[in-house]
Amino acid sequence: MKPTGEKKKINYSKAFAEAKSLIWHHRWRLALGLSLMLVSRALSLVLPASTKYVIDEVIGKGRADMLWTVAGVALAATMVQAITAFALAQVLGVAAQRAITEMRKRVHAHIERLPVSYFDSMKTGQLISRIMQDAEGVRNLVGTGLVQLTGGIVTATMCLVVLLYVNWQMTLITIAVLAVFGGVLSVAFKRLRPLFRERGEIQSQLTGRLSESLGGIRVVKAYTAERREKLVFAKGAHKLFRNIAQSMTGVSFVMAFSSMIVGAIGMVIFLVGGAAVMRNEMTIGDLFMYAAFTGMMAMPVVELASIGTQLTEALAGLDRIREVLDLKGEDAEDAGRAAVGDLKGDIEFVGVGFEYQENTPVLKDISFHAKAGSTTALVGSSGSGKSTLISLVMDFNAPKSGKILVDGRDLAGLKMRDYRSNLGVVFQDNFLFDGTISENISFAQPGATRAQIEEACRVANCAEFIERFEKGYDTVVGERGVKLSGGQRQRVAIARAILADPKILILDEATSSLDSESEAMIQQALGHLRQGRTTFVIAHRLSTIRSADQILVIEGGEIVERGNHSTLMALGGRYRDLHDRQNAFEQNQFINPGEDFTLAASADAVHAAK
Repeated sequence: MKPTGEKKKINYSKAFAEAKSLIWHHRWRLALGLSLMLVSRALSLVLPASTKYVIDEVIGKGRADMLWTVAGVALAATMVQAITAFALAQVLGVAAQRAITEMRKRVHAHIERLPVSYFDSMKTGQLISRIMQDAEGVRNLVGTGLVQLTGGIVTATMCLVVLLYVNWQMTLITIAVLAVFGGVLSVAFKRLRPLFRERGEIQSQLTGRLSESLGGIRVVKAYTAERREKLVFAKGAHKLFRNIAQSMTGVSFVMAFSSMIVGAIGMVIFLVGGAAVMRNEMTIGDLFMYAAFTGMMAMPVVELASIGTQLTEALAGLDRIREVLDLKGEDAEDAGRAAVGDLKGDIEFVGVGFEYQENTPVLKDISFHAKAGSTTALVGSSGSGKSTLISLVMDFNAPKSGKILVDGRDLAGLKMRDYRSNLGVVFQDNFLFDGTISENISFAQPGATRAQIEEACRVANCAEFIERFEKGYDTVVGERGVKLSGGQRQRVAIARAILADPKILILDEATSSLDSESEAMIQQALGHLRQGRTTFVIAHRLSTIRSADQILVIEGGEIVERGNHSTLMALGGRYRDLHDRQNAFEQNQFINPGEDFTLAASADAVHAAK
C-alpha cells in the first residue's frame, strides 16, 4: 500500500460546480421535495403552539370546550405532517437513486473512453471505487441532505420570529449561545474535511490492492504469499481505521458539544424565562411554548453536525469524480476527424518515434511499409519495442514524432472508433469474460448467429473441445476464463478475432500457449485467415513466421534488420543468431562447457522473439 503522502484538499470550486450541475438537473424534483418539506415543517409548529392554549386557556381558565378543538387541530396537523414526510422520502429517495445511477453511468462511460496509458497507471479497484463509492455521496445533494438543510434553516427562521415575539431578551441570549455552537462547528468541519477527502483515497487504494490480490490468487497461493498479502491488506485497513477513528472523534466531539449547547439553552430558559413568569411578564403557557419552539429552532442547528458531515463527504466524492471527468478522452477529437470509410489496410510508418517518459525513447525513427493483405512479423529481445509498435498500430498510443499512414492518410486525422472497428486482435494474455463461450466469441460481433460462431470455432480449431462440454457453446468459462486451459482460452480468443472479420489482424504471440500439434493446426487456420488481411505478428517461436512477407528485427527501439526469412538467414546477422540459438535450445543441443554461453542464455533466447 503506497502512502498517500500529504493530505489532498478538496477542490471546492470544481466540487461546487459539479454539485450545482446535479442540483439544476434535478431542480423540479428537488423543488417538489422542498415544498413538501416546508409544509411538513410548518405543520410541525402546530403541536408546540398548542401547548400555550392547553395550559393557559384549557387548564388555567377552565375552558374545557377548547380541549377537543385544540386536540383535533393538533391531530390533523400531525397526520398531514406524517403524509407529507412519507411523500418527501419517496420523492427525494427516488431522485437520489436516479442521480446515483446516472452518475455511475456517466463516470463509467468516461473511464471507458480514457487512453490505455491511464489504465496502466491506475489500479482496477481504484477505478471501481470512483464509479461505485464516490457516486454514493450524490444522495446527500439531491436526496434528503440538502433539502433537510434548507428546511431546517426555514424552520429555525420561523421559530426565531415566534421566539422574538414572545420574549426578545431571552431570544437574544439563546442566539448568542447558538452562535458559539456555530463557530465551533465551523472550526470542526475545517479539520474534518481533509479527513473525508483522504478517506476516499485510502478506500480506493485498499479496494485496488484487494482486487489485485483476489485476481492473482493462484500466484499468491503458488508462492505461499498469503501471510504477506494479509499484512499488506491489514496495513491498509488499519490506515483506513485510523482515518475513520479520527473523523468519528471529531464528529463525536461536535455531537457532545451540541448536547452541552442544548443544556445551556435549557438553563437560559429556566433562569430568564422562570424569572419572567414570576414577574408576570410571561404566562406559564408562554414559557412552555417558548421551550418547545426553542427546541425546534435549536434542533436544525444541531442537525447541521450530521448534515454538514454528509454534505462534506458528498463534495469530497464529487471532487474525486471531477478529477476523472476532467481527463481528456482518447476520442475527444473524433468530431473533427475524417471517417475511415472502406479500409484496405495499407499501413506505413514514417520516421515514427515514441516515448512513455520524456527523454527516454522507446522507438526511434521507425519506418516501414506493410502493404494491404501482407504479413509483417516483429522479432527481437524482450523490451526492444515490439509491443509498443503494435500499440501504435492499434492507435492505443500516438507517435511523439513522425506519422503513421493508413491507406495513405495520416492515422491522427481519422476517427479512432472507425479505425478500431477494422481491427481484430489476439493478445498474449487472452482475457475472457465471465460468461459463456458463445458470448465471449461474439464479443467482437454481438449480432453474430450461432452458425457464424460455430464456423469461426471450426477455423480456430476449438469446435472439437467446445462440443465435448456438456453445455457446448453455452458453457460458462468463469472469471478470466479460468475454467479453460491456456490453449483453449487462446483458441477461443482466435475464434473471436476470426468472427470480427477484420481488415487489420494483430497476433501478439497468438500460439504461445499451444502444443506443437495444436499450433500446427492453428497456423494453418491463421494462414487462411491472413489472406486478404494486413497482419502484424509478434511470435514466440521464430519457426511460426517463416511465411511472413517481411520480418522486422527490432533492438533498442530501432529496426536493425528487415526482409523475409530466407533473406535474413542468408544475411547471417541478429535474426540468424536468434534463430540458431532457439533451435539449439528447442532441440536440447547444449553448448560445450568451454564456450561462454550458458543454458540460462539459451533460455533468454527463447524469449528473444518477444
